[in-house]
Amino acid sequence: MNHDFDVISAARNWRVDASAPATPAQVVGELFASDVLTLEQLKTRLSKPDYRSLRATVERGARLDPAIADTVALAMKTWAMEKGATHYTHWFQPLTGSTAEKHDSFVSPNGDGLAIATFSGKELIQAEPDASSFPSGGLRATFEARGYTAWDSSSPAFLIRHANGATLCIPTAFASWTGEALDLKTPLLRSVEALNQAVTPALRLFGASAGTRVGSSLGAEQEYFLIAEEYFFRRPDLVMTGRTLFGARPPRGQELEDHYFGAIPDRVLSFMTDAEMQLYALGIPVKTRHNEVAPGQFEIAPIYESSNVAADHQQLIMQVLRNTARKYGLVALLHEKPFAGVNGSGKHCNWSMATDAGENLLEPGDTPHENLQFLFFCAAVIRAVDEHQDLLRISVAGASNDHRLGANEAPPAILSIFLGSELTDILDRLESGRGGRGPEAGLLGLGSSVLPPIPRHAGDRNRTSPFAFTGNKFEFRAVGSSQSISFPVTVLNTIIADAVQALTADLQTRLDAGADLDDAVGEIVRETYAAHKRVVFNGDGYSEDWHHEAEHGRGLLNLRTSLDAIPLLTSPKNAALFERFGVLTGRELTARQEIMYDIYFKTVNIEGETTEYVAQTMILPAAVRYLGDLRQAGAGRAVQGLAAQVEAAADALYDALLHLGEQNRALGGDEVHEKAHHMRDHVLPAMTEVRQAADALEKVVADLHWPLPSYRQMLFVK
Repeated sequence: MNHDFDVISAARNWRVDASAPATPAQVVGELFASDVLTLEQLKTRLSKPDYRSLRATVERGARLDPAIADTVALAMKTWAMEKGATHYTHWFQPLTGSTAEKHDSFVSPNGDGLAIATFSGKELIQAEPDASSFPSGGLRATFEARGYTAWDSSSPAFLIRHANGATLCIPTAFASWTGEALDLKTPLLRSVEALNQAVTPALRLFGASAGTRVGSSLGAEQEYFLIAEEYFFRRPDLVMTGRTLFGARPPRGQELEDHYFGAIPDRVLSFMTDAEMQLYALGIPVKTRHNEVAPGQFEIAPIYESSNVAADHQQLIMQVLRNTARKYGLVALLHEKPFAGVNGSGKHCNWSMATDAGENLLEPGDTPHENLQFLFFCAAVIRAVDEHQDLLRISVAGASNDHRLGANEAPPAILSIFLGSELTDILDRLESGRGGRGPEAGLLGLGSSVLPPIPRHAGDRNRTSPFAFTGNKFEFRAVGSSQSISFPVTVLNTIIADAVQALTADLQTRLDAGADLDDAVGEIVRETYAAHKRVVFNGDGYSEDWHHEAEHGRGLLNLRTSLDAIPLLTSPKNAALFERFGVLTGRELTARQEIMYDIYFKTVNIEGETTEYVAQTMILPAAVRYLGDLRQAGAGRAVQGLAAQVEAAADALYDALLHLGEQNRALGGDEVHEKAHHMRDHVLPAMTEVRQAADALEKVVADLHWPLPSYRQMLFVK
């Protein structure tokens, strides 16, 4: 195998799309949301009464009127076929964490040897896909296959294009025939309504009108790696697991810090532009693109949307990135830790609450110390994070994210809040009774007369914090790059609804007793902060001192692995919380716990067997062949010394492989949680032993013999 040729092929194997890119005017005026059936599009296709009815459902949560379903379905079909669609699908998010779709044609025979295009209101509102092969966590047996998809009118239908046409995708919820949620969207929608029901009474106490509605808004940053397609398919570990199970550290990684925010390579920029044009057509407001910290790592980020639409759009972003990369001879890797020794990838979820009038409830304003409404909701968030550290950790649990959380590149598994110096000072003053505010943030001088002074933010950024206040939102940084954001956002919505509801009840009691609003809110904020400030930490979340202080000094949870966290999902506290807000029933919660165990077990099991296969059939034979060449090369001191190194490393690999094989076959028990713990406690350590031996071999076996593309090649060929 000629690896030099591999490098040349990997560098050359792409072509610039000859088609003219859209101009800025076209993006704004024609392209953006051109493949989305927006309310404005429907307005021209529906009668005024039907349009008003549908709009009330989408914007105010009114119950969908079945009487307008046929009219909406006709408008939807006509629009889609005008755009080139031949099929439609109910597009949903099963508990696999990905999306699912079953395509049906608009074309139906009419009995006269001809065909017509049909799409009824019944087909729009509900479909019945075979649900038997989706994970249910015991909600139903395999032979109980019936499941229903139900149209989510709050998330607009859209087109997915391919080389020979397009498909109309209708966002839907997915439930069993008994009505239990088998998807990620249904609990998310329930949590949005729970947040609305909890927050609007608080707003009325602050003077909001009775018709105000509240929802959560979200912007999710997406980190990912790109490698040459040439290398991806020569790495069985990447193909099967999404991460490299082998790979010696190259002489250069991210130490020079020259990749971060560096000039984007032309090949990558061409890919990014292509992906962005597709995302614009889908109405996804992507705003930012840049090089991330590790070589070959990049980021794309949209701006705020309602959390339900943002969750749908996040799934589409991942799909478009994967599909588009192949056009440029690249593969997009969304795994949290595809390469050891360099930074992994996260999906930072920027979360806030907003009214239907567009008021951000986490916007401090110019005088945050006087903005009692902001401080009230900020106190609720602090309480929610402290009381539900376990749920936030569980929401980002998974075998792949365990490789990232807690390393010196990602937020630790300890849940804490970064508030920044000014907001912390305000709350400290309230707690102590001093009131007022500390030094003004003022302007930041840059030391040159030609550079203007810029406003200093109320607090610095803290990339080591898993949950950070960043001006007018909280950034949940612990979410993994490959996972759906739906469950983390469901948890955020629910725990903050719980905290707001409790503080609102307290406020109402004080007001009923004759207290002044300002005084009552000030007391509630002071008491809440005093009770929960242990979760506020503005320092270095990577430091060992913080880990010790958090766990032993402050009593915060340190759930280091997913299997430490998952058992807590069904605790009485958590089951009661989700039941009380109607987000998840006890059975639905238990099912999700079972699925989390199952996915963990299967993920590591696949990795363990892939490690054994690659090491046994590719790496060990390469070492043996090279050792044979050395022994035929003569008896010189250099040859003998090198042969001894290779032989020792090959023997170590052989012994480690025997141990891994035993652990792979043992499985650890019959129950899925027993198997999952066996994977963590025995298979992962055995895999590490094999990797260490294999990586040692990579450093001494001749490059001509080594069967896998190296980190040096994969990370640096642009």
